[in-house]
Amino acid sequence: MAAADQPPLTRKEFASDQEVRWCPGCGDYAILSTVQAVFAKLGLPRDRSVIVSGIGCSSRFPYYMNTYGFHTLHGRAPGIATGIKLANPELSVWVVTGDGDALAIGANHFVHAMRRNVDLKVLLFNNRIYGLTKGQFSPTSVRGQRTPSTPLGSLDPPFNPVALALGAGATFVARSVDRFGAHLAETLELAAAHRGTAFVEIYQNCNIFNDGAFGSLTDKVGRVENALYLKPGEPLRFGREGEFGLRLGAGGDLVRLDAAASPEAVLRHDPGAASPTRAFALAQLDHPLFPIPLGVFRAVRLPTLEEEHERQAEAARRDSPADLARLLAGPETWEVGRG
Repeated sequence: MAAADQPPLTRKEFASDQEVRWCPGCGDYAILSTVQAVFAKLGLPRDRSVIVSGIGCSSRFPYYMNTYGFHTLHGRAPGIATGIKLANPELSVWVVTGDGDALAIGANHFVHAMRRNVDLKVLLFNNRIYGLTKGQFSPTSVRGQRTPSTPLGSLDPPFNPVALALGAGATFVARSVDRFGAHLAETLELAAAHRGTAFVEIYQNCNIFNDGAFGSLTDKVGRVENALYLKPGEPLRFGREGEFGLRLGAGGDLVRLDAAASPEAVLRHDPGAASPTRAFALAQLDHPLFPIPLGVFRAVRLPTLEEEHERQAEAARRDSPADLARLLAGPETWEVGRG
């Protein structure tokens, strides 16, 4: 049958035959189900899709997807994924990582993947704890958090993954929540359509070692009153009735206001702005002083590493015909031992 005549794929076709082994109630189950459904909806060819992971609970992901997969070293998934994409740019390459895997030992690889704008989809499961190694504090744990490795409370200020990705130059940056299925699916579809590095932070509940870390956002009240759903071109309003809004303060910070009293002062969301300044300001917002932004912070089109690589190679082929001997000798040679 021709590709156009193939029946649509289903979520089950992206589920492998491996037993899913996460703790009962883990948020990873919801993320896995959503990713499988999105892959099926988008019709991603299983033989042209690759899931790359590092080390951690989230990094079991490749085993549970009926696609190609690569379980790599701790923190090194972005580097391996970059090599896969450069070797075969036609592949759809997804990196699945966690807050410890990506932002501790893997922080170097993470920021360089962002700045290079490799056409990767990076999903960071953020549960603000080390789950696989039994509950130590992670780079995103809140200050004062007591864990086996910080019995008196963590002193480290936590990383803000969205702000870090924006600062590293990511061209697509978004945030969603494991149990917000429809929102997560929509966010992943937008990430899949983006050409370049698409980074999605996913708040993920670890019900064993850090249960309820995002409770103020995920309960019935929080998902309405404590969330700011980012929608392109629409006012930045929040609250049960959208009664609050955001405006630009004197110092460039975002300030809350009564949206009903001053609707014209409410900013509109523009993820396609050339400068990431406004997106970075949104990334600083957090509960309880502000709502937590969810959705796409930034989405701009810039040349990808693969495109630049091909442009450079094509110019070299055109302007400098291949000469292996000359390449090996290099532009500067000298002889040793002659007077």
